[in-house]
Amino acid sequence: MRVLGIDPGLRNMGWGVIDVFGTRLIHVANGVCHSQGLDLASRLLSLHEQLTDVLARFGPDCAAVEQTFVNKDAVATLKLGHARAIALLVPAQAGLNVGEYAPNAVKKTVVGVGKAAKQQVDHMVRMQLPGAQIAGPDAADALAIAICHAHHMQSAGRWAAAVRAAQ
Repeated sequence: MRVLGIDPGLRNMGWGVIDVFGTRLIHVANGVCHSQGLDLASRLLSLHEQLTDVLARFGPDCAAVEQTFVNKDAVATLKLGHARAIALLVPAQAGLNVGEYAPNAVKKTVVGVGKAAKQQVDHMVRMQLPGAQIAGPDAADALAIAICHAHHMQSAGRWAAAVRAAQ
């Protein structure tokens, strides 16, 4: 299974692709989509085009996106919501199922602590994907989201198998 993780951001949208073979995770690629343009519509279009290219190049089987947290700046939260919409739309347009995870759920899955620092997330991503050259903190977060989704998909698969066996 090939998983695309997306860390939404209006300026920098991180993405990471991993392959999952049972419990084995293999780094495929990662990067950051940088929005271009002066107005919001141009920036969103730029992110859409770049993320569409990522999907075309790496052909993921599913995707996962980090949920938005609400901060004190309502305008910034709304703009992040626009970027998150692009992160959800592009994989959905490609026919992929898209998982959504709260930031603390991603951190708890990858680090073991829901309030882990960015440096801890980066470190644990590098531990779980040895040899990966990570394009920056946004890409590390995206890879963490992909890892989180892989673990949740594996758990759901085991649960479904157990239910089938019990019937």
